[in-house]
This record gives sequence, structure tokens and C-alpha cells, in this order.
Amino acid sequence: MTHDSASVPSPCIDVCRMNAATGWCEGCLRTIDEIAGWSSFDDTRKHAVWDAIEARHAQLLAAQQERP
Repeated sequence: MTHDSASVPSPCIDVCRMNAATGWCEGCLRTIDEIAGWSSFDDTRKHAVWDAIEARHAQLLAAQQERP
């Protein structure tokens, strides 16, 4: 089955600030390479980025819970 490039939504939420410590956008949690390449990624790669975003979100939540 084929999908058009719009079938996987962009994670962008228009909060575009890169965090120097993590290397991730503070809004969407993508790396600069993931942001730059998004429009050329196929759906499989876009889904992989979404999986990475979910893992990064979980990592951030865990780090916040560890803080006193």
C-alpha cells in the first residue's frame, strides 16, 4: 500500500527552539536533522521519528520525576 507524504502528520507545534543540552526541539522533540529531513522522509522513516519522540518524551518525564 502506498501513502502520500501527508499521511503521517508532522509533530511540529510551532514552538521552534533547540535545546542545547539535548539537541532536541523544545516543542516537538525532534533533532535538527529530523526537522530538516521531514519533508523528504518516507512514511516508515516518519513513523520511526514519532517512535523516537515518544521515547524522548518518556525520558524527559522520568528525569522530571527524579528531581527533588
